[in-house]
Amino acid sequence: MEKRIKVTCAIIQFNDKILAVQRSDTMKIPLKWEFAGGKIEKGETDIECIKREIFEELNIKIEIKKRLTPVAYEYPDFKIKLIPFLTDYISGELILKEHSDFVLAHKKELINLDWAESDVPILKEFLAI
Repeated sequence: MEKRIKVTCAIIQFNDKILAVQRSDTMKIPLKWEFAGGKIEKGETDIECIKREIFEELNIKIEIKKRLTPVAYEYPDFKIKLIPFLTDYISGELILKEHSDFVLAHKKELINLDWAESDVPILKEFLAI
């Protein structure tokens, strides 16, 4: 088993709606929904990572509001430590560069999506805020 991958993710608020993205069919955990983000690179802080990843994957800029509780999760073929941030959309045109789809939904509607297992505890914490 490989070592735990450290990944950041962002709950991005667009006014009263939240962005969720669907993984493409070529990614690990295909077609599951998640909060966008990516792997932390060597020498990079969590906040630098999430801002870079969101810009690279979605072409938008965000403002960090709050860090939520990190989640450690073991999938059958890899381990992940997911570091979530509550963020606000600042600027840019949303363009999907890796994901197959996205939705802007009201907070309570998010529970209806088929989430990646590692994102479920983050979703539950967010819904309780």
